[in-house]
Amino acid sequence: MAAAGNDAARPRRVAVAAVVCAAQGAVLVGVGLVILVLALTGDPGDLAQAVAGAVTLVALAVLPLVAGHGLWRLRRWSRGPGVMAQLLALPIAFTLLGSGGAWVAAALPLAVSALLVLGCVLSPTATEALGVGPRSA
Repeated sequence: MAAAGNDAARPRRVAVAAVVCAAQGAVLVGVGLVILVLALTGDPGDLAQAVAGAVTLVALAVLPLVAGHGLWRLRRWSRGPGVMAQLLALPIAFTLLGSGGAWVAAALPLAVSALLVLGCVLSPTATEALGVGPRSA
């Protein structure tokens, strides 16, 4: 396994997955905070529901943020949260895509980024770098 923190030893696919996961987490935090501010400063139909939705988005951001951090540091455990975050993102993207209208603008980048991360972390290069694939003799 490559040394954690050694940029030269970090495969490009792992780096891409780490950055995309972190970006997904950052977007979730941002959207959650915007919803929270709008709920608190505006006149939502149901304040409790708006706040709960915002808090849920911020809480969900933890998974891709942790995965991105672990992937960047080449931690073996990070592949599981990375895959889990993407498997949660795909049905959400599908649902948004089915909603049509402006939601398609959110669905497409979410679906593409989820498929990109899955392709990266499930690649033989990433599995070897993370120490989760078959060991070479």
